[in-house]
Amino acid sequence: MENWEEIAGLRVIGRLGEMVNRRWNLGLGFADSSGVLANGPLIEGFATQRPLCELVKSTPDGRLRCAATAQGMAAQYHRDQKTGACEYICHAGLREIYVPVLVEGQLSGFILAGGFLSREDLERRRPEIVRRGVELGLAAGEIEATLRRMPLLSAEGVEILKDVLELVVREILIYHQEIGRRERRLDRLAKELAEKSAYGQLVGRCEPMLRLYRLLDKIAATDSTVLIEGENGTGKELAARAIHQNSARCQKPFLVQNCSAFNDNLLDSELFGHEKGAFTGASTSKKGLFEVADGGTFFLDEIGDMSPALQVKLLRVLQEGTFLPLGSTEERRVDVRIIAATNRDLKALVEKGQFRQDLYFRINVITVTMPPLRERKEDIPLLVDHFLAKHRQRGSRPRLSPQAMERLLDYNWPGNVRELENEIERLLVLCGEDEVIQEEFLSPRIRYVNLNPQLPQASELNLPQAIERLEKDMILDHLKRARWNKSRAAETLGISRRNLIRKVQLYQLDRRRHRAPR
Repeated sequence: MENWEEIAGLRVIGRLGEMVNRRWNLGLGFADSSGVLANGPLIEGFATQRPLCELVKSTPDGRLRCAATAQGMAAQYHRDQKTGACEYICHAGLREIYVPVLVEGQLSGFILAGGFLSREDLERRRPEIVRRGVELGLAAGEIEATLRRMPLLSAEGVEILKDVLELVVREILIYHQEIGRRERRLDRLAKELAEKSAYGQLVGRCEPMLRLYRLLDKIAATDSTVLIEGENGTGKELAARAIHQNSARCQKPFLVQNCSAFNDNLLDSELFGHEKGAFTGASTSKKGLFEVADGGTFFLDEIGDMSPALQVKLLRVLQEGTFLPLGSTEERRVDVRIIAATNRDLKALVEKGQFRQDLYFRINVITVTMPPLRERKEDIPLLVDHFLAKHRQRGSRPRLSPQAMERLLDYNWPGNVRELENEIERLLVLCGEDEVIQEEFLSPRIRYVNLNPQLPQASELNLPQAIERLEKDMILDHLKRARWNKSRAAETLGISRRNLIRKVQLYQLDRRRHRAPR
């Protein structure tokens, strides 16, 4: 349903309405698809007074018929189905012009203007117009006097009026197209922000993460075994949780076990359980995690550290869904989806004989690779906001300074997202109640990161070389923050100005060659 008052407020519609008013003393009208006239302050601003119309509306019957004029136009349109400007003769014998508004093929309403006569109308239809007025209870002489004051349109004027009304309709259609385009854009942006900036507890909207979300969506709809590969701190467990939460097993348990956390015997007991007396200290029977996870999902982290003996038992669970608890002769059956994860190269371990090839093929049905943070640095600002909101004190809304954010973007993040979260939590503790977290609170490894990729990494240097580089980076950093005021930089470094000048010359720290980053 059209919001005619909003359309009447459009600048172009307003100018066209003024043109119709000034030239022909006619007003734009707006009606819905059934011919009910719209009203409102802006629409009423288009109205004009026409002599014969005012005379006809002075009678009760005339007012009722005038109010139904647009409904007569709608009935004519529904009968003839003509598009473009159409003519209509009202109950008083006056001419009306209307244009149907078709939005995407559907009738939305009508634009109309009328209550006029042409010279030809006055010559040819004068007796009919007088007769109709008399039928409404008006005096013939009164009608004749009013007709002498009627503005008359030429044939050319009528055609121009039709063109103007069609132009009004075109502007309305353009308005609809623009609204539709904006709504689609808002919907797209809202979808990207709501659905693509996060997936479960995973956060990121760079292209590698969007590809990951699409893959996880497909995986969640199946029951296949999944192998998640990636460096430490990339969020392998979060990906496993997201798969479980979006799967048909989401109401069942999700269990996690790190395979490098226990020795062989303890891990066997944790995974498969044991019977009373199975070993020294086993005073009661205990369910294993596989049995507890029945119907749900079991996430086995660091599966590359599992011993060959346990690999055999795990393979049987994957193939048959059965296992034997320690000290038991009764086989247990479970329905568990396995998601395994590792930061090691399992294929290389298979080649070395350290990981069973049949188990590798069984868990490697679908492989998910978590991108390291250094390959998606455009997500760092989003992650920073996420961790600030997660760890901030109640009521505080701290943010990072541009310089601090730049250092985070320069750093290579060997510990990935976990390292970034720890750094943000540390910053929130150190900055206290500061609203802006400055770069001086950053960990030294991040604050003094080597910005020159051509220089060797610290691990390639001997101790004197590494100390020299750190000293040079610190001096350059303090000079930049002091805007190359050597007295102030020397004070913050805790050395004399003379000593600073000597080191600046030694390391060739010229201001023109080391501009502060923008």
